[in-house]
Amino acid sequence: MAAPIIVVKGGDEVLLGAGLTELLHELVGTEDRALLVEELLIDTHVAPDDDGYDIARLVDAAQTPPFLTERRIIVSRHSAVFSTKDAVAPLVAYLADPLASNTVVLVWEKDPRPQRQPKLPAVPKSLLDAVTACGGSVVDTSGGTGKAQEAWITEQLRAAAVSFDASAQKLLAEHVGSELGRLPGILTTLEGVFGSGARVSAADVEPFLGVAGDIAPWDLTDAIDKGDVVDALDALQRMLVGGSRHPLQVLATLNTHYLRMVQLDSPDIRGEKMAAEVLGLKGSTFPAKKALDGAHRLGSARLAEFVALLARADLDLHGAKNWPPELVVEVLVARLAGRSRAARSSRR
Repeated sequence: MAAPIIVVKGGDEVLLGAGLTELLHELVGTEDRALLVEELLIDTHVAPDDDGYDIARLVDAAQTPPFLTERRIIVSRHSAVFSTKDAVAPLVAYLADPLASNTVVLVWEKDPRPQRQPKLPAVPKSLLDAVTACGGSVVDTSGGTGKAQEAWITEQLRAAAVSFDASAQKLLAEHVGSELGRLPGILTTLEGVFGSGARVSAADVEPFLGVAGDIAPWDLTDAIDKGDVVDALDALQRMLVGGSRHPLQVLATLNTHYLRMVQLDSPDIRGEKMAAEVLGLKGSTFPAKKALDGAHRLGSARLAEFVALLARADLDLHGAKNWPPELVVEVLVARLAGRSRAARSSRR
């Protein structure tokens, strides 16, 4: 028997769509999808006066017994419009005694209409608790970050119809970066070109990759902290081109990185736990440790120099210098990385 509700979530639209397709294939099996599945789109959720969202239609569909079939699947798209405890309260109440014949597939997507819901909100805790209590499940289609992301990419490559040697695996992982949603399309293209069962190398793969994908902001700051000018500029280009980030977004990332160090530039702050408290960080203390290490490595004078560079770049991006914005941040990153390298050399 299928779960009464399955929440499908994930920040990447491509991966979310692929995960939903796979889930529905499993749920429908060999039965008639047209009879089994009812799909509710954003128009279903919009209140009659277009003032907010109404979950009543979804709850009504969940409470409706099957007709001509033994079971029923209700797919609710764009369900992230119900992002508060009050909004999901009727659904939570239904899940206290759900119909055994029905499965609600709640796809956690934001409102697709322009400017209606700029960011994807979190699933309300009250709903997650109700999902767990009734025997439902949550399918997370994201590839995660760090080690989890690397493991996800490795798993996708192993499951692909084409096999990859070590050089090809390394190239694909580096090229995709944090834009994991690009990987399924690349794998499909490679299967079409080389055929199922073919083994390919980096040289075979490279012509089909296009622009390198976006990377996480810490890849840029890590390269700068290491004093690696080449890697830092490469990371910057991937953020600007592959990630379509505006130079002001890059500057905001760098401001946050170094202002954390400035906050921790004190002999009274000892240890990562104290540093996390000063920064107001919850959970892992690893970001606080990196900032504290950076503050110790650079020292007050160098940090003051870095803050001045950031301030100068901010003025230049707002018209003080007649440079293209991309050139402003490129020069900034090169200067920061070069001075970081000098700071490392002086400590040896």
